[in-house]
Amino acid sequence: MESMLNKLKSTVTKVTADVTSAVMGNPVTREFDVGRHIASGGNGLAWKIFNGTKKSTKQEVAVFVFDKKLIDKYQKFEKDQILDSLKRGVQQLTRLRHPRLLTVQHPLEESRDCLAFCTEPVFASLANVLGNWENLPSSISPDIKDYKLYDVETKYGLLQVSEGLSFLHSSVKMVHGNVTPENIILNKSGAWKIMGFDFCVSSSNPSEQEPKFPCKEWDPNLPSLCLPNPEYLAPEYILSVSCETASDMYSLGAVMYAVFNQGRPIFEVNKQDIYKSFSRQLDQLSRLGSSSLTSIPEEVREHVKLLLNVTPTVRPDADQMTKIPFFDDVGAVTLQYFDTLFQRDNLQKSQFFKGLPKVLPKLPKRVIVQRILPCLTSEFVNPDMVPFVLPNVLLIAEECTKEEYVKLILPDLGPVFKQQEPIQASNMILLIFLQKMDLLLTKTPPDEIKNSVLPMVYRALEAPSIQIQELCLNIIPTFANLIDYPSMKNALIPRIKNACLQTSSLAVRVNSLVCLGKILEYLDKWFVLDDILPFLQQIPSKEPAVLMGILGIYKCTFTHKKLGITKEQLAGKVLPHLIPLSIENNLNLNQFSSFIAVIKEMLSRLESEHRTKLEQLHIMQEQQRSLDIGNQMSASEETKVTHSGSQIDKVFNNIGADLLSGGESENREDGLQGKQKRGPLTLEEKQKLAKEQEQAQKLKSQQPLKPQVHTPIAPVKQTKDLTDTLMENMSSLSSLSVSTPKISASSTFTSIPSTGLSMMFSTPIDNTKRNLTNGLNANMGFQPSGFNMPVNPNQNFFSGTSTAGVTTMTLGAPPTMSNFSPLSIPPASVKPAQQRPTDMSALNNLFGPQKPKVSMNQLSQQKPNQWLNQFAPPQGSPGMGGAAMGTQVNVMGQAAFGMQSNPFFNPQNFAQPPPTTMTSSSSASNDLKDLFG
Repeated sequence: MESMLNKLKSTVTKVTADVTSAVMGNPVTREFDVGRHIASGGNGLAWKIFNGTKKSTKQEVAVFVFDKKLIDKYQKFEKDQILDSLKRGVQQLTRLRHPRLLTVQHPLEESRDCLAFCTEPVFASLANVLGNWENLPSSISPDIKDYKLYDVETKYGLLQVSEGLSFLHSSVKMVHGNVTPENIILNKSGAWKIMGFDFCVSSSNPSEQEPKFPCKEWDPNLPSLCLPNPEYLAPEYILSVSCETASDMYSLGAVMYAVFNQGRPIFEVNKQDIYKSFSRQLDQLSRLGSSSLTSIPEEVREHVKLLLNVTPTVRPDADQMTKIPFFDDVGAVTLQYFDTLFQRDNLQKSQFFKGLPKVLPKLPKRVIVQRILPCLTSEFVNPDMVPFVLPNVLLIAEECTKEEYVKLILPDLGPVFKQQEPIQASNMILLIFLQKMDLLLTKTPPDEIKNSVLPMVYRALEAPSIQIQELCLNIIPTFANLIDYPSMKNALIPRIKNACLQTSSLAVRVNSLVCLGKILEYLDKWFVLDDILPFLQQIPSKEPAVLMGILGIYKCTFTHKKLGITKEQLAGKVLPHLIPLSIENNLNLNQFSSFIAVIKEMLSRLESEHRTKLEQLHIMQEQQRSLDIGNQMSASEETKVTHSGSQIDKVFNNIGADLLSGGESENREDGLQGKQKRGPLTLEEKQKLAKEQEQAQKLKSQQPLKPQVHTPIAPVKQTKDLTDTLMENMSSLSSLSVSTPKISASSTFTSIPSTGLSMMFSTPIDNTKRNLTNGLNANMGFQPSGFNMPVNPNQNFFSGTSTAGVTTMTLGAPPTMSNFSPLSIPPASVKPAQQRPTDMSALNNLFGPQKPKVSMNQLSQQKPNQWLNQFAPPQGSPGMGGAAMGTQVNVMGQAAFGMQSNPFFNPQNFAQPPPTTMTSSSSASNDLKDLFG
């Protein structure tokens, strides 16, 4: 890699040094930048040809440089002769102006090291093209090395040389004297130009007389650069020291022979013995036959033979040669016409450009690009000719690569895209561009499409000509895939919609709908649903063609895989629009059938999609319902309490768990979970949780208690019976009387879940608004004194399964108290619902100062009789049996529900934690005395 870079560096350095040394100090470099060495030309290929650019105008030129080092081997007088000959040729070329002669852009300049002048851009000399690479750089350009002349180029090139000689012979009265491949230059566009007037001879006679051309005798002692090339020189020039215009025609024949023989001349000349060689050549020419000219095309073979004739008068002149059939080739004539185009008027030009598309396919691409395209694009400055020239330019563009199109054609098309005057020409230009739109969008860069091509399309959609609008609408779908999406969405679609709504032409409206239908696939779904479909409802006309166009857009959107219409839009917008259109009177049977078919298809899909949605929703609801039932059943199984075991287990489980823990275990767990969700527990919360867990573990591990039958002790006479006191106090209520109902012997102390107490004492709200589960009327009033509550003294606390902790009794309502209802006793088989923990704070307030509490743990460690004695009245307190205890509890319940005006009713007391023990009967008796007087 490094060696390649070094080689490239040395090559570039060498070339730069050669260019610098070749023109250093020459005045030409003041106005021109000299570039790469590309070719060689002139007599002996002594002139090096470089690319160049004019500094002021950036115009491309060719710089011819003669390096004086080439003649260092000669003596001074020989050097002077060579330089004079070279200068004379350039000066003569500068004075002459003709399309067939090389055009000089800057005259000859001399410096100490070189001679230099500038001409039109040059490709190479004919000698270089034919394989003579003398005085070329070591790395010959592939353009020259691989260059091959096409037949049309050869024909027209020889015709150009013939025309140039005709100009010299007829108009200038001059013999060129050295017509050789070295002095025929191919310019950049491929035209053949004559140069090398070093040995030209002008007529010595006045212009009105027969021209006479003096000739110099051949001097073999002169340097070769001071003599013409003898291989292309006529025999009379050497043998009879005479020259005339026919001598140049002989040279033309020799050039034609060399062109068709890969650059080899017809005769090899020994320059050391020139006279002997020409004598031999003269003899061969006199016996020249067709067999010697087999490489020359047959249609020009006889003319070449005449040009090489020994007798000058037999040779055709230059004007005659331009008219031979060989040059009547269509391609040659076409190229010739382009060269004379500036002489034609617009009518002649238009006729020629109309027929040119038939000729272009017959010509080689290089000839078209080099020779024809520059002539065509130069006509863009003539607005009237643009409609005739443009089709040919676009035809050439189709054969060009994208790079060639961007470099050679697009820069000249820019102004044509924007041309709007004259109107008729502008409309024709739009039509031509629209027909070749796929070509433009394929080969034009995206930026240029956005800046030049698409604005021209928009202008066509807004053109006043209906024909242009129709053509534009018909062509847009063919290149829609080449348009970027933002341009289509924001610029193209709005103009198509405006053309549809604002036009008065039915054809434009229908074509607009057809165009939209064809480009739907290049749009996204939501743009179609939100922009295209609502636009259809704005179209005012109801002609059948328009209605079918609307139906087509709906159908395309509905059936397209990428698009589709949602069922909401089908039901809300599409079908309400299509159904009225389907019964328009202008529609025929087939059109109506098309409408109905689409509508049915839409209804079918609407039904299918919505039914599927509802079925899926129903299945989800059923699954959710079954899941909820399963959760409820599992929760019920978890909370289900077994009734197996002894009676004391039920009492302990209900009373002990609910009263001691207050039913707070679940609430605490819920609270704990809530706290854990909110954040980490504090130390106090953790300690409290540990204590609760320890207490619950002890409750679970203790042995179940077995109840024993307790026989109530007969009350002592001196102890005042609380029942009698209550009955005396309540007898003062004159308007009320309480009948003592019979209590069946089967009445038992049943277990009450936490529900009952919770509902009586949990919250300080107005309990008169509740329908209580204990059977009391919600509107029942409570009188503090004057009503009797007879009880059954023989009732046993533990005689059956009933509500725990409270003696169940039935109150008979007096006739005057209709708002009392008997207490309902839930059957033992009915499982109580899970409720909130019981709040016993109200009992604490009613019973006054509490005695030391006895925990369930302590009770469990006592004997059964001792545990039962906690609920028994003290010794010497007659009348405080189980019935009295139940009466107190029931009276307290009625006070809690009925006495809202009682001064002991304090809502704050309900927020206290529930007690874990029962107060003694003696304390309750004293409190009731204070309460009821």
